[in-house]
Amino acid sequence: MAVQRALVCLAAIAMLFQLAIAANHTVGAPGGSWDTSTDLQAWAVSQTFSVGDNLIFKYTTNHDVLEVTKANYDSCGTSNPMKTHTGGNTVIPLSTPGKRYFICGTAGHCGQGMKIEVDTTATAANSPKSPPGTPSGGSPPPPKSSNGENLHTCIALGIGLMLMLV
Repeated sequence: MAVQRALVCLAAIAMLFQLAIAANHTVGAPGGSWDTSTDLQAWAVSQTFSVGDNLIFKYTTNHDVLEVTKANYDSCGTSNPMKTHTGGNTVIPLSTPGKRYFICGTAGHCGQGMKIEVDTTATAANSPKSPPGTPSGGSPPPPKSSNGENLHTCIALGIGLMLMLV
């Protein structure tokens, strides 16, 4: 019975650790937001986006978030967006690896720099193994959290779960 409890605890901790390494990226933070005064391209380049992370857009009602194709991103074209988000607080889960493109649909804002390209990479747990003799392309990025709150929450949940099982 004690071995079974230990295994359940280890499995729970492993699941909670996976949650802890996901990061929330608030667009433009800490010094800016989804607006025309923030250097959004510099912000995006400074980030590492991984599968499981969340992209958080906080903005005023005179803005929106359009997910668009690469062609519309390059031309600031707002016709036929793939997705449109409004409301001032948009959370976009980064659930697959690859590039995604976001612009503000308000006239002139994209041309003023209100657009970002997000390149999401697979996490170590989600990426396929390299065949023998093939370089892996380097080590995965270290675990991260935007402000540590995910890690603290997961540790507290893990300790609570272990105490319940004892």
